Amino acid sequence: MTAAPSVSEVNPVLRVAPASPARAAAHFRASLAFHADVSDVAAALAAGGDPGFVVVDSRSTAAWDQGHVPGAVHLPTALVPEQAERLLDKDVVVVTYCWGPGCNGATRAALALAELGYRVKEMLGGFEYWAREGFAYETWRGGERRDADPLTAPADAADCGC
Repeated sequence: MTAAPSVSEVNPVLRVAPASPARAAAHFRASLAFHADVSDVAAALAAGGDPGFVVVDSRSTAAWDQGHVPGAVHLPTALVPEQAERLLDKDVVVVTYCWGPGCNGATRAALALAELGYRVKEMLGGFEYWAREGFAYETWRGGERRDADPLTAPADAADCGC
């Protein structure tokens, strides 16, 4: 009689064993040191006063004109080395974003800023999720807002369960 295959042999999720709880906690704590959620950024900005960070849009001017986070600084990734010190204070945390999950411009901008000595996080989801979650944004025409996408933002956005 042959032994039944183990779960890890038949289940692709468990083919590689999960990390220990301590290693998992360290990993996820580190991830939060590098990333900010769109909803958390929006809540901090909406609270009024100094949020303790500045938001940087790392996209092109054409993309910026289509829509950007209100109050964001426009600093395309390629211009970070020559313009960051003129536009940003090294004592203030920088939160970068680009188009969305399929774009790594915010990651590249965050790397360039970190190499220049800035404390930086990347806003997960980028402008795509900012707009999809129904937060107001600015365009070359003025302020705009889309209805929240129910797949990314619950009907009661104050209680996302996150």
